[in-house]
Amino acid sequence: MSKIKITLPDNSVKEYNKGITVKEVAEDISMGLARVALGAVVNGEIKGMQEPIEEDAELRIVKFEDKEGKEIFWHTSAHIMALAVQRLFPGVKFAIGPAIENGFYYDFDTDHRFTPEDLEKIEDEMKKIVKEGHILERSTMPRDEALEYFKEKGEIYKVDLIENFPEDEELSFYRLGEFFDLCAGPHLDDIKKVKAIKLLSIAGAYWRGDEKNKMLQRIYGTTYERKKDLKKYLRRLEEAEKRDHRKLGRELELFTIHEEGPGFPFFHPNGMIVRNELENFWKEVHTKRGYGELKTPMILSEELWHRSGHWDHYKENMYLTEIDGNNYAIKPMKCPGSILIYKSKLYSYRDLPLRWGELGLVHRHELSGALHGLMRVRSFTQDDAHIYALPSQVKDEIMEIIDLADYIYSIFDFKYHVELSTRPENSMGTEEQWEIATNGLREALEEKGIEYVVNEGDGAFYGPKIDYHLEDAIGRTWQCGTIQLDFQMPERFDLTYIDQDNERKRPVMIHRTILGSIERFMGILTEHYAGKFPTWLAPIQVTILPISDKFNAYGYEIKNELEKDGIRVGIDDRAEKVGYKIREARLKRIPYMLIIGEKEVQGRLVSVNKRDEGDIGQFKLGEFKERVLEEIKNKK
Repeated sequence: MSKIKITLPDNSVKEYNKGITVKEVAEDISMGLARVALGAVVNGEIKGMQEPIEEDAELRIVKFEDKEGKEIFWHTSAHIMALAVQRLFPGVKFAIGPAIENGFYYDFDTDHRFTPEDLEKIEDEMKKIVKEGHILERSTMPRDEALEYFKEKGEIYKVDLIENFPEDEELSFYRLGEFFDLCAGPHLDDIKKVKAIKLLSIAGAYWRGDEKNKMLQRIYGTTYERKKDLKKYLRRLEEAEKRDHRKLGRELELFTIHEEGPGFPFFHPNGMIVRNELENFWKEVHTKRGYGELKTPMILSEELWHRSGHWDHYKENMYLTEIDGNNYAIKPMKCPGSILIYKSKLYSYRDLPLRWGELGLVHRHELSGALHGLMRVRSFTQDDAHIYALPSQVKDEIMEIIDLADYIYSIFDFKYHVELSTRPENSMGTEEQWEIATNGLREALEEKGIEYVVNEGDGAFYGPKIDYHLEDAIGRTWQCGTIQLDFQMPERFDLTYIDQDNERKRPVMIHRTILGSIERFMGILTEHYAGKFPTWLAPIQVTILPISDKFNAYGYEIKNELEKDGIRVGIDDRAEKVGYKIREARLKRIPYMLIIGEKEVQGRLVSVNKRDEGDIGQFKLGEFKERVLEEIKNKK
């Protein structure tokens, strides 16, 4: 029998018979490892324990704590749920059931309307199926035979998938008990590992995400190896629900979304304060780092978007209009506008690098089902910047952006991890250009000593990118900042500069955002802080609470004094008990409450109640003002 070589993560090489399974390799390494293993990444492809290895390979065994391990675990769990639904609701038609970030879902077509009570029944049936200990059996079938099989069963969605499947690719199927599904895998070898199950919600979902297709019912769920881990995750979900920015947005009067403008947020005065503080901070930081600020038009000609390549790669997400008989598009991105400004003048190598930033509004058509508060909208303001640099300057510029991103994220107390996203399938440019660009980003990260993971095939269509994933206060991650290296746009728009040898040369273009979009970043911050914005961002920084009407005059005197220094101050002069006023102020998440009574008036003092700390004592007004101003200045 022919042999294959398996290279392990420690670079050791083992020789095995061709066709050895992932499970057998794990057992050969360690029986203990084999017991906890869920599968492996083999030459970049995720495989289940039962799958054979047919060629020389780099192999990494994965467990539940690994991203790939979770994908195997949750993909299998979706099949377990599908079998449970098939048993409990005969006649249901099946669409798709993938693993997702924190679990899985399956889309069903049935006349029965699922209810929360149904979820409990399905959960119980899933537990029974797990105890039955089925083995997922993989098989293949010719295309024509598969079409005939699923047509006979009335599985119209599987038929649609098969008809649109590439003809040169093998069709694979998995059987779990009575449930037989078109599926590429991978799956668990032992479903008894699924010890903790929770179905979370029911939602509507159009087939293939197209509003013209039928609305299906989607059941979301999650599973774990250990019940304590499931409980921990459910507690985090409860905390996330309390922090939901849509709920807090209404309560704190930050923003609303109206049916007259789905996906287009309306910002209230409180929300505009937070937004303006973010934008002012962004402008201040960028000015210090040598960035000039641009403003480019919102509507530009269709021809420009053909030239940039966005038309071919992004047309479905663009809003189009007609002016004077000519076709125009509302900008979905800002780079072409920046490029036109660059082209309005001939630059010398001495002028580069040029760093230009723009807080510009863009519009993208998102499906209505994907809209979500400020996190997924149809109009948003990117904190975009474009840098035009000499090839020799690129690495230094990228390292400066890395420093800038680190500084900005530290202000908000975000931890983060970094991903390097490489060439996608629908890319522009040559393999050599992509290799130079990708290596440039890699070298900058490594010189800065930043750990990163490679996200294969997830780059922009014009270049590779570094993506920042922020971790919030309850451990969730959000992709925000990005640094993209672009050799394509300078070529497509014939961008040049005069080099020292008096020849025209091509600059390199760096695209980057740090906040991502002001709207989404506000949503993330609202949830990160649970609405308790730091003092510098809070819509109201200090509220004055007189104990009774007779102290209102002193309260307004304090208000005027604080406002002279730009502190945002409110006063609750209603004829209510002070305990009630304090509770109201806490609901508004105001950082400081000043309690005003007889002692405070006589001593020209303020009694300070700080959010989350309670009573911190009496202060002279000047002392308190200095404390608040220092907190605002240093963005504590």
